[in-house]
Amino acid sequence: MSKANMNKQIDTPFPKLKLTVTNVFGHCYHGYKKGDELILEDFTHPPEFFCLGLAHVLFPVIYALSFGAKFPFMENQRSLLVTCPDGGKLEFKAEIFEKDSSKVQFIPKDQTHKGPKPKKMVIEVVKSKGKCHFGYKVGDKWETTGLKCIPGFCGAAFHTAFPALFALNFGAKFFFMPDPDSIDTVTCPDGGNIIFKVYRTDEEEKK
Repeated sequence: MSKANMNKQIDTPFPKLKLTVTNVFGHCYHGYKKGDELILEDFTHPPEFFCLGLAHVLFPVIYALSFGAKFPFMENQRSLLVTCPDGGKLEFKAEIFEKDSSKVQFIPKDQTHKGPKPKKMVIEVVKSKGKCHFGYKVGDKWETTGLKCIPGFCGAAFHTAFPALFALNFGAKFFFMPDPDSIDTVTCPDGGNIIFKVYRTDEEEKK
């Protein structure tokens, strides 16, 4: 399939994103150099031959940006730095474009920011089919704060839920949900036997 045909199939409501290599600390097998810019059609469409190691750590960030998350400690709150997981060889800055525009979204640093304000969040089982090796069932709930792991929780499930937790912790809103402070399609990767709802419970976020 040609690149032209692939691009024609991209039907997305999300803006493009930009990655800029900001620092190089070691040899990169992909040959990325300081100043290189990579454009993603949206958070699910990386460039051809994109590094999957980088994609693994980048996904929660670009997912969060795509749903409106802000990082108040950054000079541009609509951006975040991401480090290569292979020995920290490279550092990237992730940014998001205005919709249907070549202009990067920009919100100045929050000068009143005084440190982390972790959000209270819940993971809840909303659908169940087949066998869950952890015995999870509809109605089970786990609370967490910020980016803390949940002791004893299924690692595969937490890996799947982490992008939603990361996004919600930094103020993302899921515009397609009846309650935009939640998402109820977080699915177990082992046969899809369990589906979770992840939601933010902080009252100040509901205002």
